[in-house]
Amino acid sequence: MTSDPLRLTGEVDDATARLLRTTADLEETSLTAASLLPGWTRGHVLSHLARNADGFVNLLTAARTGDPIPMYASPAARSADIEAGAARPPAAHRDDLRRSADRFAEAVAAMPAEAWGATVTTRRGPWSAANLVWGRLREVEVHHVDLAVDYQPADWPEAFGHRLLREVATGLAGRPDAPPMVLRCDGREHELVVGDRTAAPTVSGAAPHLAAWLIGRSPGTRLTVTPDGPLPTPPEWI
Repeated sequence: MTSDPLRLTGEVDDATARLLRTTADLEETSLTAASLLPGWTRGHVLSHLARNADGFVNLLTAARTGDPIPMYASPAARSADIEAGAARPPAAHRDDLRRSADRFAEAVAAMPAEAWGATVTTRRGPWSAANLVWGRLREVEVHHVDLAVDYQPADWPEAFGHRLLREVATGLAGRPDAPPMVLRCDGREHELVVGDRTAAPTVSGAAPHLAAWLIGRSPGTRLTVTPDGPLPTPPEWI
């Protein structure tokens, strides 16, 4: 589970290639179908992914130059850009995804080593620039699932599933609205603990299924609970 942004760049390229193969099979009518995100069509998800790449380019540029460049001009501008691109035909979506992915790759390649230590401001708050490549990878992989086509959490690369699970579980550990639970990956002795483990149930399964359940992309039907009982209810992923 590397955190090296330059090594993760290859994983972003691979994830983007998988996404583009999925979009190659989407017809215009299917783009208006609902995604897994409330109120968004598949076209909205693809439009967001392209603009998200450009948002990360802005943050990489800020880290490289020292200029306070925001990820998006404003929340309203972000929403307007997504909405404006949602209804485009499939070919336009694919072209936008390719071009924005290329711009992201060029921005990563332009980063001098010292710039990765800079702090930038994302929609989630301050981040180290070194986390931006991971952030883009997470966006591509999770929103690929949100298209509600054939790509599922089980299709995530193993390293991605484990890193996402660890990140989400660590975030939950500091939230008072998170129910106590012990997360155990199949075939691994290491556990991730959220809250007080004294009376916490143990939830077991493959890392991608655990992660997808925690971020609201799966009902958790492939997970098991010990002692026998209902799954805890994770809070909304933020």
